[in-house]
Amino acid sequence: MPNPIPLSERQKARLQAYANAGVNFDLERAADYTTENGWRIDDNETELPAERLGPPEQHGSWAAAREVLRNYTFPPPDLITGIFLPDQPLEQRVMVLRGRFLFFTFWFGVRIGGVTDEQRTLPNGETEQVWGYNYRTLEGHFERGQIDFTIHKNLTTGRVVFHIHSYSQTGRIRNPFYWIGFRLFGRMLQKRFARQSMKRLRAQVEEMLQKGWQTPDTQEAPPVQQAASQKDAQEQMDKATS
Repeated sequence: MPNPIPLSERQKARLQAYANAGVNFDLERAADYTTENGWRIDDNETELPAERLGPPEQHGSWAAAREVLRNYTFPPPDLITGIFLPDQPLEQRVMVLRGRFLFFTFWFGVRIGGVTDEQRTLPNGETEQVWGYNYRTLEGHFERGQIDFTIHKNLTTGRVVFHIHSYSQTGRIRNPFYWIGFRLFGRMLQKRFARQSMKRLRAQVEEMLQKGWQTPDTQEAPPVQQAASQKDAQEQMDKATS
């Protein structure tokens, strides 16, 4: 696993700007967010290397995938990069996502809405161990909604899978040029994010199993663009949402 990368002052400023931001959709109406009401519902799943029967192995496929999820290294870096405080508890984490589209760079805020760590009974009576989390879009995001990332191990069969579930809808985009671009290409980018995230997570898990790995003492942030001041950070976000 890579060593933690210190956050620059601008990165810290971006995080601070979103520290008290609210989600940009009504959490109490989640049951109404259906395709019939104009929301996109997505479910994607990929197989990971299987394990022996029983609880997840200490350094097996399931545990390796959990570390990849914690460190948020699975999204395609040419599309999405996450910035977060490495020592912040996962359940309290706010992330700034750097999105890239054509020759544009956008900055969006999301917040972890919940961490899952439980056993579930499947319809056929078998049991699975599930770990993961969701994050929710914050004010200023071009989309509104929630995405869940979970790792599942069937304790009876040893099967391990990575699952992505989301509900989303285009948010308010005041800049008409960005609005047109997002309407034309946003759905394509969503599908690419899911497809490449699954592929990258599997590749990272397979590499960890091949080379061996140890659980880090602190959560690690991936490399991001260096910068300098809170004023500049706010200007960047104002441009993305104006």
